Amino acid sequence: METTFVLVHSPAVGPSTWAPVAESLERRGHAAVVPDLTGVTAGEAPYWPQVVEKVRAVTPGTRVVLAGHSNAGLHLPLIKEGLDGRVVACVFADAHLPPRDGLVKVADDGFLPFLRDLAGPDGMLPRWTDWWDEEDVVALLPDPAVRVRVAAEQPRLPLDYYTQSLPVPAGWDDVRCSLLWYGPPYDTIAEEAARRGWPVTRLPGQHLHQVIDPEGVTDALLMLSGKS
Repeated sequence: METTFVLVHSPAVGPSTWAPVAESLERRGHAAVVPDLTGVTAGEAPYWPQVVEKVRAVTPGTRVVLAGHSNAGLHLPLIKEGLDGRVVACVFADAHLPPRDGLVKVADDGFLPFLRDLAGPDGMLPRWTDWWDEEDVVALLPDPAVRVRVAAEQPRLPLDYYTQSLPVPAGWDDVRCSLLWYGPPYDTIAEEAARRGWPVTRLPGQHLHQVIDPEGVTDALLMLSGKS
């Protein structure tokens, strides 16, 4: 059976953060889809069922390699459960790791004061790239055209997206799991992945390195998922 790479972006950004890797995979003969999660907070919380549904809606009935970037990593167990046993591997790309089961907070308690200070009176946050100084965003996305495209598609998320907790189905990590990381602060997450016995690879770069070096990230995804 064919295998499809399902590349899941953080709900804070948009599908163009994975599009170059999807194109690279397809050039190499692999099927790839990038679900668009930019509208998942349009309704009421909890928002994770919308994440799962939007991924299910565009995923063909093949075997699946799930790759989640950044905050999307916390959703991979729920997405895996929603794909009815078809997931054969999970790759976390500069992503947060869920626990083995139980509940996981979308944002650490230490990060919430920063987010609360950013939120407007309506409880909405600015676009993700507006959280940071301009020079930091330029370092993430040095190509001006790419920077404009990534910024334009970002949704404004409600603060309560980050204050919710996600259920983590027990046994979600019974498939091949691995971590690709680019740099700090994901070094501590790399240590945790190694403690779990997962394959861990570093590709030095900034947090959106898959936009900058899609070929290198594709190489790493293929290797870590066992599809190279």
